[in-house]
Amino acid sequence: MTPQSMHGWRGCILHIDLTEESYRYEAPHRSLYERWIGGKGLAGHYLFDHITLPWDDPKMPLLFFTGPLVDTPSPTSGRMTIMSRSPLTGTVGDTSVGGKLGTRIKRTGLDGIVITGKCGSWRGIVIGEGTVEFRDAEHLAGKTCGETLEASGADGSAAVVGPAAENGVLFASIMVDGHFSSGRGGLGLVMASKKLKYLRVSGASKTPLHDRSLVDRAREEIIRLTSASPALMGELGISNFGTGALLDLIQSRRMIPTDNFRATYFEAAASVNAHRFKEEYSTKKSGCAGCHVLCKKKGKSGEIIPEYETMSHFTALLGNRDIGAVVEANRICNEAGMDTISAAVTLAAHAEITGRTLSPEDIINLIEDIAASRGDGAALKSGSYRYAELAGRPDVSMTVKKLELPAYDPRGARGMALAYATSTRGGCHLRAYPISHEILRKPVATDRFTFSGKARIIKIAEDMHAVIDSLTACKFLFFAATLEEYALAFQGATGTPASSQDLLRAGERIYYRERIMNARNGFSAADDDLPERFFTMEGTGGAGITVPPLDRKAFLKARADYYRIRGLDEMSMPTERKMKELGFA
Repeated sequence: MTPQSMHGWRGCILHIDLTEESYRYEAPHRSLYERWIGGKGLAGHYLFDHITLPWDDPKMPLLFFTGPLVDTPSPTSGRMTIMSRSPLTGTVGDTSVGGKLGTRIKRTGLDGIVITGKCGSWRGIVIGEGTVEFRDAEHLAGKTCGETLEASGADGSAAVVGPAAENGVLFASIMVDGHFSSGRGGLGLVMASKKLKYLRVSGASKTPLHDRSLVDRAREEIIRLTSASPALMGELGISNFGTGALLDLIQSRRMIPTDNFRATYFEAAASVNAHRFKEEYSTKKSGCAGCHVLCKKKGKSGEIIPEYETMSHFTALLGNRDIGAVVEANRICNEAGMDTISAAVTLAAHAEITGRTLSPEDIINLIEDIAASRGDGAALKSGSYRYAELAGRPDVSMTVKKLELPAYDPRGARGMALAYATSTRGGCHLRAYPISHEILRKPVATDRFTFSGKARIIKIAEDMHAVIDSLTACKFLFFAATLEEYALAFQGATGTPASSQDLLRAGERIYYRERIMNARNGFSAADDDLPERFFTMEGTGGAGITVPPLDRKAFLKARADYYRIRGLDEMSMPTERKMKELGFA
């Protein structure tokens, strides 16, 4: 291992072949880094030529990538990207995950890890500075994520899979450092298909910076801006209450998904909100490496308090008023290694199809059954879309591109509706997150009940979030900070001059490449759509708010506008002109 003399980047990619139990180091040219930045962007470079392979093909890479701001003083720099092809959707599958793994990878002298092949039996990998060790992990087969994490060692940081991935759950997660979930799309199943039970990384070499004073200046500005943000640091913000602080706000706007998205208001919301969890569990702050917001919450006895999506979906979506059941469901999902959004939405489809009202005990039992692939769980483990289709009720599956929708009803925010439909990984709120301006009014307020202007806003937000996940940083900070501050941090870290517009153009290139990859796997305009329920059924009105169904004609016009602005044809296919402009042809 002979790392290049670089700043911000470490100049080295580790390639691991599990079949041969071999490895090699690559020193990419600086131009590759400057083109793809890191994180999501650089990982996509290594996925691009393999995206048409089945997700369980041994040649399909599983990618762990950091960005140039990871392991620097830049705020929220502890995040990283895990990427492969999604078993659940067939789309590009990537997640931004926190914890300390990204920092440890950088301190090992690496920018990323490319894992291909398949072990002959369960293995663990331990990576140090210039060392890669393959360990027998047969004794960990069937063990929970917590048990595997503990058995994998004490140094550094680890990513593990649990029983859900071993048992073929299509929304199985990779769990980092115990409770940081790389959850959406089923990447845990990719890791399990390679018979890789854990990846542990430790290192102590600090990432060199080009100009520490520029990074410090950017940090000072970012912290100043976030300190003035009520949504982040205010009395009722996510620093004090976690992301669950959003529950009361989304409920008040009549857009909290209830009863499998048949309603948008939950009568018992006040008894299951973030304040109630804080009161019951005496929560304290926790968070990712390099973060000053600390949005994660733990209870006095070590309980992991659910994030907003989990809090909302395991209550309102299922008609559950027992917060103890929510904490337990979250714990089981973390220990088994399962995405909580997909799990809850799949249970909601099951409840509607069977006509059952799930009790707290039913919820817990079904979650355990999914993880073990037993009883009803053997069918539910395939996710809402496949389960509902098999039952002859595809209309009850609240998914886009087979990915279950998160906890923002699209009838209450037209930008969110368009963002769900155009997202490259399926029903995802984080590709653009228009909730920022439609609900939180950041950076400026927009009318949430119109599609007007949303196509361009969504396109720009997708580009911005693509580069945020490449640097890497946390999207929450962009309630207050902007790419201006992060461009300064990027320049200080790497020595590469870049304006916010330069970064935004890189984000456009990164996101358009995902459109190209999905098109190569047969995705088209037919997949950029929402469940019919949102066009035929109104939401729950009240308090002077009316929530009408989405107007299909207006939605299709906004989608067509998006295609034009994005540089796609009318079928959402990439165009030669745009590909040439972005350097793909």
